[in-house]
Amino acid sequence: MRIAVGSDHRGVAMRAKILDLLRALGQDAVDLGTNEQGSVDYPDVAAQVARMVSDGQAERGILICGTGLGMSIVANKFPGVRAAACHDDLTAEISRRHNDLNVLCLSADILGERLVDRMIEIWLNTQFEGGRHARRVEKIRDLERRNHKNNGAQ
Repeated sequence: MRIAVGSDHRGVAMRAKILDLLRALGQDAVDLGTNEQGSVDYPDVAAQVARMVSDGQAERGILICGTGLGMSIVANKFPGVRAAACHDDLTAEISRRHNDLNVLCLSADILGERLVDRMIEIWLNTQFEGGRHARRVEKIRDLERRNHKNNGAQ
């Protein structure tokens, strides 16, 4: 699976470890940076990863910032992207099973390395459950289509 990975300055060290983990697990990990030591605006990085997922250039994405919250806000602005900040095994699993999450957002400041490794493995290996959840995800897609159409008409 092709996975786009990006971080702001707060997540540089975690991103490097995640890239190593993904490659060790046999994934095609695309590093979108940053490698800057100084402050970097997280919307710029989040947009790169989300655009790759939205355009079908990557099946999934992982974003890392101080909390994961800002990254998820930006990533969700792109059609077809379902991004959320996850903080433990359960949220990583449920995000896939129930929401078909395709962009995992992580906190570099709060989460430890072993937890992040476990969460990523769970997130990669958990399948979307479908059923009643498929109906709900389809409603999200409908909202995106309608909102995109309405925004384009203005």
